[in-house]
Amino acid sequence: MKLNILILTIASLFMISCNKTKEDGTNKMVKIAAFELKTEQSEGYTLLKNNCYACHSVTSKSHDEIIAPPMVAIKRRYQMSTETRGDFIDAIVKWAKDPKEENALMYGAVQQFKVMPKQAFNEEDLLIIASYIYDNDIEQPDWFGAHFKEQHGGKGMGKRRMRGM
Repeated sequence: MKLNILILTIASLFMISCNKTKEDGTNKMVKIAAFELKTEQSEGYTLLKNNCYACHSVTSKSHDEIIAPPMVAIKRRYQMSTETRGDFIDAIVKWAKDPKEENALMYGAVQQFKVMPKQAFNEEDLLIIASYIYDNDIEQPDWFGAHFKEQHGGKGMGKRRMRGM
């Protein structure tokens, strides 16, 4: 009888110790990746806000007050012109590093606002900003939805391109 109780006690302790959830390497990697993604997104938003929103404002009251197109418009246009996330990021970085009228994708914006002045951006920061823009919903001015529909008919093409179709 004592032997049975001893065996039962040992078996119970073994089962209890095995039943505790242990974090395996995969779970740790997922948690680390999620933390890094959240940190990168936070850094991306901070860089976007501090480096881009001064001109690409989300707080303007109307289209008449802006000095550059809203980032949400830029995101839409670049998504239309690129096939992959990598292409999108490369195109944004290339433009921001060396903006030239002949390389513009947003012809109407260049006509209205002129070419973006060349900035002294760090390429790593540009990669983080472009990744953030691609991966996240971008803030937009309150007036943007109505303006976009009026100008583009909801199709994402400017009036100039729509006339030629």
